[in-house]
Amino acid sequence: MPPFTVDHESKVTLYEQLRTQIIEQVASGELIVGTRLPPVRQLATELGVAPYTAARVYRLLEQDGFLETRGRNGTVIAARSDTAESTLQVAATEYAARAKALGIQADAALDYTRKALGL
Repeated sequence: MPPFTVDHESKVTLYEQLRTQIIEQVASGELIVGTRLPPVRQLATELGVAPYTAARVYRLLEQDGFLETRGRNGTVIAARSDTAESTLQVAATEYAARAKALGIQADAALDYTRKALGL
């Protein structure tokens, strides 16, 4: 997972700094659909913020459709719409999970993908 940081000296609120970073990383493709984010308490501890701050960010991003909470399975990046890119990100996440479950190494899984694409 890409690291998140907050500047405790900034005039920008801590929750807004974190919220903006997540949105920017989703937009850049650094965080793709299905990427699991750390639990609220873990994130709060890592950043030195109150658990309420991390929970607020997750709640706001879930309301905006960026995140999806899956109960015990945690909080993940949500598919924003039925675009081709979003659909492909979901498929890639599922493919990666299946390859890991089968014990396929990353290089081999990428080779299969390249062959399927005709590269």
